[in-house]
Amino acid sequence: MRPLRVSGATRYLGAPPGWKDDGKQCGFLAIRDEQTTVGPAMTSAWEPEPHEVEAIANGAPIYLRVCGTAHPPVSITVGKPPEAA
Repeated sequence: MRPLRVSGATRYLGAPPGWKDDGKQCGFLAIRDEQTTVGPAMTSAWEPEPHEVEAIANGAPIYLRVCGTAHPPVSITVGKPPEAA
């Protein structure tokens, strides 16, 4: 998946402290800070690559990886298609 610029972006996140570049560059991630009914949240937007779209259509799961050892509350949703946004 590739990160997109989320509409209404309020800031950009870079590599976390201590990031070790093992050939996997950590770029910037556009996020939108939001207030929700359960508190503050950060929203980012992602676009699956064509091979990922095909894999998902064929039943492949979508994985969420959280680095570290504590799992924060997260959610995964689907936005509107670009022509309807």
